[in-house]
Amino acid sequence: MKSLFKNIFIASSLALVGGGFASCSLDEENPSGFELDDLALTKDGYTELLNQCFFGMERTMYGTDGFMEFTEGDTDLWTYRANDDNAYQQYFWFYAGATPNTTYTNSMWNSIYDGISSCNAVLRNADRAKANFTEEELNDILAQARFMRAIYYFNGVEQFGGMTLLTEKDGLTANYSPVRTDAMTIYKDIIIPDLEFASKYLNKGTDATCTTPTKKAALGFLAKACLQTKEYGTDEYLQKGMDAAKELISDCENGGSKYGAYMYASYDDVFKESNNWTNKEALWKHRWYSGADGHGSSNGAQKCNRMDEKFLCVLNKFGAREDNVKTRQTWEGSYQGVFMPTQHLISLYVQNDNTLDPRFHKSFTTEWNANIAYIWKTETDLAAWDKDASVRGKRIAVGQPAIKIIMPQDADYETEKANSAKAPYLVVDYKAVYNDADRNVIMKNAAGNENQYRYFYPSLNKHNSSNYYVVNESKMRLGNLNATFMMRMAEVYLMAAEFDIYLNGGNNAMAYINKVRTRAGAKELNGKADIRTVLDERGRELCGEYCRFYDLKRTGMLKTKAYLEETHPDLAKYFDANYALRPISTSFTDALTNGKEYQNPGY
Repeated sequence: MKSLFKNIFIASSLALVGGGFASCSLDEENPSGFELDDLALTKDGYTELLNQCFFGMERTMYGTDGFMEFTEGDTDLWTYRANDDNAYQQYFWFYAGATPNTTYTNSMWNSIYDGISSCNAVLRNADRAKANFTEEELNDILAQARFMRAIYYFNGVEQFGGMTLLTEKDGLTANYSPVRTDAMTIYKDIIIPDLEFASKYLNKGTDATCTTPTKKAALGFLAKACLQTKEYGTDEYLQKGMDAAKELISDCENGGSKYGAYMYASYDDVFKESNNWTNKEALWKHRWYSGADGHGSSNGAQKCNRMDEKFLCVLNKFGAREDNVKTRQTWEGSYQGVFMPTQHLISLYVQNDNTLDPRFHKSFTTEWNANIAYIWKTETDLAAWDKDASVRGKRIAVGQPAIKIIMPQDADYETEKANSAKAPYLVVDYKAVYNDADRNVIMKNAAGNENQYRYFYPSLNKHNSSNYYVVNESKMRLGNLNATFMMRMAEVYLMAAEFDIYLNGGNNAMAYINKVRTRAGAKELNGKADIRTVLDERGRELCGEYCRFYDLKRTGMLKTKAYLEETHPDLAKYFDANYALRPISTSFTDALTNGKEYQNPGY
């Protein structure tokens, strides 16, 4: 039954926009007489309609393979693994000068409209369902549907721009020449009203609430949506967003009795795995279930939270490390990722006194032990890693230090650097990987050969996990059961700072920023904050949390190449302002009579 519902939702939604993606025809004979809306006549059936609202998100959004690339790639903070520009070009390199891929957005586009259709089905049938629910129960269901519809449209307009606007009032007549509604109208008519309704009628929930949105989630995303409208040249919703942010901040600083808003006193606790499922700071989180009796993913039990696979450097370039199923199940992991921090991102953690912001070593792993025994045997091995002849024959046992990245700001940097040639483990100097003067990654060594050190870089550990369901050990198929956080309370303080700059000239912005910094043990900033101050702080606090692409769009940093030339010059050379929007899949536009007009400029 569930797969039938999925097909019906996809078909009913996309038939309105154009028949190209219909999974089943609306014109097919229906011998059973079953109508989708008839589910609303029973309590269980209407609940099933509500459950379908989350399927599109689970399928291609938060926590899934590709969504981190959509929301953090093509930005100042990240480059592709080892800074190679010959792979993942659509996510990290603005297509690297090649003809743009116009089908990689297919699943995202489908899932967004699938989700919108599911939400509309719930809203359309509220009157048919109300006899089976109390007023409070029904309002909570409607609020969940409207929250999720806002989430789909929010990500839709920020990825693709204007969309064909579908609401619960639209019928199911196929339209092969649909019209796109501009992004700001969708914010005004759908996203913001839906989130206002959700913030009023959603339940408070508990720290253990996952996937189901709560009041604090709605208020957080209301503030986020209102802030994002600044991208479109309007100040109309800034005060509304600031009010939502202040509501959460007040609740957070007064015990959380109204919404459950909370910010951990120590940054150490934010991503502690023991706090994952009941994380107090997360305003909204989602997790999957996998077990012998079933799983929570449409693509197989091993396709749960994929974020643990995204950020680890290429450890197996060194002989004391290998990728194996046992290590994959440990917190440090062994699955090589695709995200490498840029020189700019790392530089953001260098404080004015040349010490490192404590969040750097807490958010990025720079040391790994051996998971396979290794002996320095040959002159070739020694030469490859600049080792002294005295290291030959030395052994690294499993569990002993294998790789250590040293930062110039570390207290032991000079000692480690001086001893690096004779150390039995691999010492990777930051300066052998990154060029601060050119603000990029060093691709070749002094001899003009490939720089092997570029494969070892600080690796974001916010998404690391040791919580897995083993699906098939021999094929290394594992289901990561940890939750992913869509928004945290710390972001609300940083949104308040940005609102204050727009509304109040920034008189109070630094206080909001320093609230986040002092919690992390970082030095307080002085002076008056501007947008760049906020953007930099968001980079330190929120890197790898589904924010940066939208941040750069909102603050105007993707209108010209100037900002990227300063922060990520390797990416700037491929910049095209049109690429601030993704292509609408040509699998869809080819089915339209107005497909060329429907497509975004530049594709």
